[in-house]
Amino acid sequence: MLWETLSAARDLGRLHDIATVLIRWGFGDVVRRLGMSHALERAGKVLHWGASPILSDMEPPQRVVKALQELGPTFVKLGQLLATRVDLFPPDWIAAFETLQDQAGMLDFEQLRAQLTEDLGADPDSIFAELDKHALAAASIAQVHSAKLVDGTPVILKIRRPDIVNKVEADLRLLARLAELAENNIQELKRFRPTEVVRQFSLSLRRELDLSGECRHAERIAANLQDEFDVVIPRVYWQWSSERLNVQQYIFGISGRQFAKQSDQLHNGQRIAKLGARAILHMVLVNGFFHADPHLGNIIVTPDNKLALVDFGMVGRLSDQRREELIDLLYALVKKDSVAVVDVLLLWVRGSNIDETALTAEVENFLDHYHGLSLRQLDFTAVLIDLTSILREHQLTLPADLALLIKTFISLEGVGRRLDPDFNIVEEATPFMERLVRARYAPSALLKRGASDAQAIWRMFSDVPRDVHALIKSMRRGGMQVHVDLTRLDHFGHKIDRAVSRLTVGIVVAALIVGTAIVSSNQSEITLFGMPILGVVGFLIACVGGIGLLVSAWRSGRD
Repeated sequence: MLWETLSAARDLGRLHDIATVLIRWGFGDVVRRLGMSHALERAGKVLHWGASPILSDMEPPQRVVKALQELGPTFVKLGQLLATRVDLFPPDWIAAFETLQDQAGMLDFEQLRAQLTEDLGADPDSIFAELDKHALAAASIAQVHSAKLVDGTPVILKIRRPDIVNKVEADLRLLARLAELAENNIQELKRFRPTEVVRQFSLSLRRELDLSGECRHAERIAANLQDEFDVVIPRVYWQWSSERLNVQQYIFGISGRQFAKQSDQLHNGQRIAKLGARAILHMVLVNGFFHADPHLGNIIVTPDNKLALVDFGMVGRLSDQRREELIDLLYALVKKDSVAVVDVLLLWVRGSNIDETALTAEVENFLDHYHGLSLRQLDFTAVLIDLTSILREHQLTLPADLALLIKTFISLEGVGRRLDPDFNIVEEATPFMERLVRARYAPSALLKRGASDAQAIWRMFSDVPRDVHALIKSMRRGGMQVHVDLTRLDHFGHKIDRAVSRLTVGIVVAALIVGTAIVSSNQSEITLFGMPILGVVGFLIACVGGIGLLVSAWRSGRD
């Protein structure tokens, strides 16, 4: 099957690499069950089935991480995405995925010069007064160089690696097909919804390949935080930025990692932690567009003790409705309202067989565990981990936007605790939630929602004549179909099938009895116990069939 769906012969080499790495790290059974070995053997590719000798000392999460690292940038980024799916994976898997670092070897600047010249429309040395040929950082998609404009303004250049798009697209093609095969052929992986995960990952990675998108993200967040004067977002220089090049303001300061290690930063750490929390919470709860990767590496503390956020490749989006639902959930958690928590979760989760009673009972136990704790004592990360653990136990999956949001909150509290041991995200979030709840029930907000509901009702009634007309036209053309789904229809069909089978056996038995009587009335040279042998055989078969029919009818009556 895999062989028939390969888009081009050039993907075979990459497929062989993937299969080899999986085998090396102890996932040979996955290779077989996906049909990869059969496809490669038909293509003349030889697989070596020897696993790495160090596997006995490694747990499955660590082996998966090693395999992803060896498979390269696309798979490393897939692992980073999986680190956000706290609703799918337990904490030990999430911790393993979080160790994946998007690092790559530095390219010589001369390998970038031709592309950079094309994007700038001129030689780089004529655009920049200074340009450091040695990269500040190198990742799988781009590497960063510092420079100065002609007027002396310090900037950084984020340059996309040449030919990275072709490599990523080849990996995404294979990942999409492998995910489909995994979902169809490996029952244990089905609940992880691999096709949906890969679809979301493909969208995210393709957006990340467009560096101009990151520029737009930065400007949008800067506009949303324009009243937060102590939060800095780098300025984008659009005259030189494009899909393959991001030119933005250079932020002077020290990274969050260095700042967290300083022994004398306690007072400033409290301030920076509060600034970061307020910025992220404002983005999430007020704007619905937020920086989704707030780790210490994406934070810079400026010399005047301001907080700068950088790297806007990963962002999250929340609709107005989703934000209202989120506010309801957070407020219910703070107030320990189990009924309200379950109501919101049932709006979010995906699952055809939700046991609402069992889910409610578990949520009540979950809230009882935190009963009586003050806000300062409440560990918000533990709360979210416990909540997602309940969803995993019930095999319920959150929408991707909410899974990313929960991971963002967990990362935010982790960063806050690194900067300030007494940091508590709930304390920071409570004023936001109370303000937003009050604003929701303000007269102007109620009037606006009422007008919106009235418009929706009017549109619904105004559409009725058109819908009825379309229905009548469909009936005239004979194109109307009615689908009826009866929950016990399959069971009824089985009953009919069994009844017909018994009737058939009964007819055959009756025919055998009649035939036996006819044969017995005729003289035959071959006899058994003085009776024609054919008549005896027919009579015995009829007896067996009759007994079987009686047993079947008796069992049916007991069901």
